[in-house]
Amino acid sequence: MQFHIRVRAGAVIIEDNQILLTEYNDPIRGLVYDLPAGGAEPNESLSEAVVREAKEEACVDIEVGPLAFVYEYAPHLNKRKYGDTHTLVMMFECKRKEGSVPKLPATPDPHQTGVKWLPIAELHKIPLYANIGNHIQEYIVNRRSIELLEEHKLGEGSVQKVEITFE
Repeated sequence: MQFHIRVRAGAVIIEDNQILLTEYNDPIRGLVYDLPAGGAEPNESLSEAVVREAKEEACVDIEVGPLAFVYEYAPHLNKRKYGDTHTLVMMFECKRKEGSVPKLPATPDPHQTGVKWLPIAELHKIPLYANIGNHIQEYIVNRRSIELLEEHKLGEGSVQKVEITFE
């Protein structure tokens, strides 16, 4: 079964006023950066996808925190600048596990040239695949996390009736 929206998950890793980004030499745009992220695989939760993608793209072991923000790419609204795949990206605030050192993987994604810590204060000047630098900076200041409810962590319980009234 094929779905019309691809779901991706990624990591926002911040330390010492710097953010971890993957670096690419894009054939069209030149040097460009992105957050470690990628598509969720079958039988993989979003949290598992974030852990896998951070390891695959930046060789870094992480602990997944709260959902920081959601990014949508709708091709028909964006002149298909990133292709024809409608994409929803769930970005999670993550912490690097102690002793884990980010680096370029032995077999990087096509056009990936590096993994770098870059100053958060410079995000407005850094070319990102998605123009979200200002949004990342705003998130870092306001930390308005969104709780991700995962069915397997909710536990079993009785159904409760909730009465809602509108005035």
